[in-house]
Amino acid sequence: MASFRRTLSPYEDRSYPNGGSPFSVSSPSHKILSNSKWSSPLSTIVARICRFVAGVFIQQYSRKGHQTWKRSFCRFLLLFLLGFLLGMAPFGEVTDIQSHDFSFEFKPQPVNVQEDVNGGVVARPGNFVVDTVELGIERRLNMKERFDFIPRKQLIVVTPTYNRALQAFYLNRLGQVLRLVPPPLVWIVVEMNSASMETADILQKAGVMYRHLVCMKNSTNIKDRGVHQRNTALEQIEHHKLDGIVYFADDDNIYSLELFESMREISRFGTWPVAMLVQSKNKAILEGPVCNGSQIIGWHTNEKSKRLRRFHVDMSGFAFNSTILWDPKRWHQPTSGPIRQLDSVKEGFQETTFIEQVVEDESQMEGTSPGCLKIMNWHLHLETRKLVYPRGWQFQKNLDVVLPLIK
Repeated sequence: MASFRRTLSPYEDRSYPNGGSPFSVSSPSHKILSNSKWSSPLSTIVARICRFVAGVFIQQYSRKGHQTWKRSFCRFLLLFLLGFLLGMAPFGEVTDIQSHDFSFEFKPQPVNVQEDVNGGVVARPGNFVVDTVELGIERRLNMKERFDFIPRKQLIVVTPTYNRALQAFYLNRLGQVLRLVPPPLVWIVVEMNSASMETADILQKAGVMYRHLVCMKNSTNIKDRGVHQRNTALEQIEHHKLDGIVYFADDDNIYSLELFESMREISRFGTWPVAMLVQSKNKAILEGPVCNGSQIIGWHTNEKSKRLRRFHVDMSGFAFNSTILWDPKRWHQPTSGPIRQLDSVKEGFQETTFIEQVVEDESQMEGTSPGCLKIMNWHLHLETRKLVYPRGWQFQKNLDVVLPLIK
C-alpha cells in the first residue's frame, strides 16, 4: 500500500470516506491535465482551479457515490475554461486595415437612354456608354447655363404715396410688377405725417423687400409733397449707404419688366423716353432723350413751357447710381452739400434742377434701350380727388338691394 501511494500525485495523497478522490488516475480529465502538452504554468493554474472547485462544490455529492456526475461536471468546467482562454488569445498577427489601399473598379453598363438635366430624355445609341465623370461635368455645365451666377445690381425703387381713392389699386399694381423683378430689389415707400395701416398691409402682402418711411416735413402746398417725400428717401439711402440704382417710381405710372432689367446696366446715370397720357387733353406726349446708340445727342419734348429746362426728362425717366449721394469723391464731384430735390423751383423744373446736381452734361449720361427708341413706362394723369370710396375699400355693412332676384 505504501508503494502505491508513492506513485500518486502529491495533490491526490488524501483519503476520502468513500475510498476515492476527486480525480483518479484513470480519469480522462486527469490524463488531459497530466499530458506533456499542458505542462505549462497556464495548464497548472487551470488544473488547480478545477481541483479546488471540485473539492469545494462536489465533495458533498461524492459521499453519496455520484462519481459519474462528478466527472461530467469536471470535464464541463475544464472545457469551459479552456474555451474561454482560447477565445481570448489571438491566433495570428493582426494587421492594420488602414494601411492597405482598397481600390474599387466601377465598370459602366451600356445604356441607350439618358436622363436630361432639363427633365426630358435624350436618346443614345445602343453601344453608348455613360462615363460618370463626363456626365458630372456635363451636368455642372448645364447648371451654369440655367442659372445666372453673375451678381446683379440692387434696384432701389422710391415711391411717394398719399391717401386717395385709387391708392390701394396703384400700390397693389406696382407691388405685383416689382415682385416679378429678379432680386435684389428694395422698395422704399414714403407717406406724409403718419404711416397708414392700409399701406402697411399692402406692403406686407406684396412679397417684396421694402422700407416704409414717414415724411414729417410740414408742407401746405400739395405740389411740394412728392418733393419732400423723395428727399426723405434720399436721406435714408445716404445715411445707410445703400448701394444700388435709385429710381423714382410714382405709384400711378405703368412700368414694364424690361425697364427694370435695363436699369441694372447703368453705370452712373441713365435716361430713356417716357410717354405721358393726358386724359383731360386727350393726347399723348413724348419726352426724353434722343440717342445714337447709348450716346445722347439731343432732347424731345412737346411742352412749349418746358423748353427752357436744361434736361427734358420726366421724374420717372431716369435712374442713377446711389453712390453719388454718399460717395461723391468716387465720381469726382465737389462735396458742397447733399443732393436733394428743390421745392423752391416752379412746377415741372424739379427734375432738371435735381439732375444738374448729379451730372454735368450729356457726356455723363447713358441712353438705355436700343437707341432710346422703345417706350418702357407710361405716365398717367388721372384725377380722382372727388371720388367717394369706403375707407380701406371695406364695407362696414351690406349694401342696399337695388335689383332683387327674379323668382
